[in-house]
Amino acid sequence: MSDFLLLAFILLCAGIIAVPIATRLKLGSVLGYLIAGICISPLLGLLQVDVIAIQHFAEFGVVMMLFLVGLELEPKLLWQMRNRLMGLGGGQVLLTMILVMSVAMAFGQPWNIALVIGMILALSSTAIVLQTLNEKGLMKSDGGQAGFSVLLFQDIAVIPMLALLPLLAFPEVAQLTAGSEGGEHASLSIVDGLNGWQTMLVTVGAVAVVILGGNYLTRPVFRFVASANLRELFTATALVMVIGIALLMTVVGLSPALGTFLAGVVLANSEYRHELESDIDPFRGLLLGLFFITVGASIDFGLLSQSFGIVISMTMGLILLKALVLFLLGTIFKIRGAQRWLFTLALAQAGEFGFVLLSFTTANGILPDPIADQLLLVVALSMLITPLLFILYDQIVAGIYSRGQEPEADEITEDNGIIIAGRGRIGGIVDRMLRTAGYTSTVIDYSSKQLDMLRMFGVSHAYFGDATRPDLLHAAGIDKARLLIVTIDDKEQITELVSYAARNYPNLHIIARAVDRHHVYELWAHGCRDIIRETYDSSLRIGRSAFEAMGVPREAADEMKMAFHEMDQQSMIEVADVYDIEIPAHENEAYITRVRERAEAWEAELHDRMMEIMEDEPEKA
Repeated sequence: MSDFLLLAFILLCAGIIAVPIATRLKLGSVLGYLIAGICISPLLGLLQVDVIAIQHFAEFGVVMMLFLVGLELEPKLLWQMRNRLMGLGGGQVLLTMILVMSVAMAFGQPWNIALVIGMILALSSTAIVLQTLNEKGLMKSDGGQAGFSVLLFQDIAVIPMLALLPLLAFPEVAQLTAGSEGGEHASLSIVDGLNGWQTMLVTVGAVAVVILGGNYLTRPVFRFVASANLRELFTATALVMVIGIALLMTVVGLSPALGTFLAGVVLANSEYRHELESDIDPFRGLLLGLFFITVGASIDFGLLSQSFGIVISMTMGLILLKALVLFLLGTIFKIRGAQRWLFTLALAQAGEFGFVLLSFTTANGILPDPIADQLLLVVALSMLITPLLFILYDQIVAGIYSRGQEPEADEITEDNGIIIAGRGRIGGIVDRMLRTAGYTSTVIDYSSKQLDMLRMFGVSHAYFGDATRPDLLHAAGIDKARLLIVTIDDKEQITELVSYAARNYPNLHIIARAVDRHHVYELWAHGCRDIIRETYDSSLRIGRSAFEAMGVPREAADEMKMAFHEMDQQSMIEVADVYDIEIPAHENEAYITRVRERAEAWEAELHDRMMEIMEDEPEKA
């Protein structure tokens, strides 16, 4: 028990210390976990910890991740992805296998060993890529979706690979392995000893169980469990379902990740989808973090030092070869500009399923141990390099394309006196209100897709362009405009535009969307005096509805809402002079002191006003 507690303490401390540091340095959480594993590797060696055994356990985080990914996909959407799934995914796996196999044979490996190496290195890291794409908000981009299609095909491709590998066994290695194991190997597989058609029937039956069970059994089961009103029981049921599907896939020789992904797709339209996501996600995060730590800790630095040149050359050669294949496929499938580079750099590594295949090949005498050990290092090092490739994309590639290959702004031919920067959810409503009242506005938006859709519905006064560009504002007539309404989504861009307009056009009335309370202070400091918090008015209306739901009459609820609004406005003005845009709010002692000094008085005064309104209401009636 004490050994387990010590190991858990070491692993958790490593992640808690390394990940915040890596995140603050903008390296990403994945690289933080990998570095944590490298740092504690000597300590785990002293404690004689079986890192590979922990890694096999932590791989369940990948299984959970694919279940959650499946929950986000509807079967109809999956069908729409079929061209990229087969074209991009199939092309990447096949081309990479052929090229890696050719290189291995050129270095003297037999064709069967070379083919096995090609299979192992053709796969990319689902765990690292999806985690990083989600963290950076790139999952919905064209490059992110293309990458997801390839990763999904790779996960499916593991199944025929596992079926094909035993046929490629090297006879001498197989005999040596059989002799060392002594023939004693317990297995839960129910397909061992079955012929081809029997194995196929069992496999199809297992997939049918997952699909039919997801469609017809999960709802009554979850409904029954939910009737107990115990959150932990629902969580346990969700875990049982995921673990049970993974176990079923394992005993029939299929990939657990594929099975849970399929179950997630089946449950994508279930009313329990969001509850399942919230219950499974914490376990997924912890296990994935543990998996990344074990990848870092599994690097054999002794072997690496002995064959440093060979391993580094193999790793960099693999990344360059896969990048070449991916870039070529991205070009063929018309993935444009920076998105093609995102697709290329994101998937240019080996993946966690490489560990699974390597373990399978060594256990079944398919690869000699020296080759398997070197490949293990190549897989781990390529995964370790992947976060650096994402940093390369963020810092260099994305910047080059945003400067050099962005679409040209539209030529603005109107001069309406009102400029709206951003025609999203908020800007669209404001624009419609103004136009129905007889006012004409010039709208500037940076989303070409949004503008194309608007033009389909007859909106012709919206123009493509970056509203923070002075030349575009000048073309829109800002020097003669009476009103500038800033409703852009990006907080920094809002501040930048407001600062420029307030400095250069002092007579221009600026209405700005603020993301939060502190953003209000920033905009105020830059000279804007008409600031609207984006969720503030809706929050006031919800508060008023809450009063009414508690039995307060509508007129009194309106007065109470206005009382809160007036007090909130007064409190913001009273502390605005001590807010410093150069210092984060939680580090600004003067700001914190002023808020704490005034908070009690504000709440007491507002409480008295609320009570007064409710006491006056019966008299009015």
